[in-house]
Amino acid sequence: MRQDTTTLYPILLVHGLFGFERIGPFELFHGVKQALKAIGVQVFVPHLSAIHDNELRGKQLLCQIDAVLKGTGAVKVNLIGHSQGALASRYAAALAPHKVASVTSVSGPNHGSELADFLRKALIPGKLPEIVAQNVATLFSDFLCLLSGTTALPRNALAALNALTTAGVGDFNDKYPQGLPQSWGGQGAAQVNDVRYYSWSGVVPSMNLLQPDPVQDLCRALSQYFMTEPLQNDGFVGRYSSHLGTVIRSDYPIDHLRSLGRTADEHPGAVDSIQLYVEHALRLQAANL
Repeated sequence: MRQDTTTLYPILLVHGLFGFERIGPFELFHGVKQALKAIGVQVFVPHLSAIHDNELRGKQLLCQIDAVLKGTGAVKVNLIGHSQGALASRYAAALAPHKVASVTSVSGPNHGSELADFLRKALIPGKLPEIVAQNVATLFSDFLCLLSGTTALPRNALAALNALTTAGVGDFNDKYPQGLPQSWGGQGAAQVNDVRYYSWSGVVPSMNLLQPDPVQDLCRALSQYFMTEPLQNDGFVGRYSSHLGTVIRSDYPIDHLRSLGRTADEHPGAVDSIQLYVEHALRLQAANL
């Protein structure tokens, strides 16, 4: 692969729920960042609230887009949002399309998450389980901030959960519909307000008895709570719920956590998720983005 290949605009990798940039030597998007930098792409990972609603995180993202534009001299950025990061990216593009060249949703709950629906129903508002869950999530978020050495941003576990349900994302979509499909399982508009929209996602692969994978096993266990898209989800997000703009593919054999960029194990049908980001950078370059 050529080493001077790059995109016209910087790429921001936008994390989702409980995301962070770095904890000690561990970077959430480490493999992706290194692979993109190797082909000459300017890459940044914005720091957003680990647990909060889509709009507040989107406002934080807008501030950091401004910082990147000022620091690099670029006039636009390419946003690649993983999971809830896709919704923050959509918000930023809807409010400031002149600053965003493209939005790419990777395993994004663009029509909500059935897992969030299940949790919302299980946690009765105001009752002890909901209060305990909120406290645990907040403490975990604070713990991540402590380990990463970053300033604690506003956090609200229930706001995050409500924002990821089918109803919560439905309200979000009413205000920010750019790139959404007009029919379930279809493709959305490829370009809105001069912003290109893309998406990709996967489904939990079948169990590999020769190579046990605890991360994949977790996603497989969570996938049982999907009623609308059984067997067609990555453990956190349904396949068709992830569709946005030009759908590159929504059935890669890859679970939700693997799509962060960790390279899949070597076995028949395995997908190198890091390579998916590299291929997309080349796609953006070809589109003069």
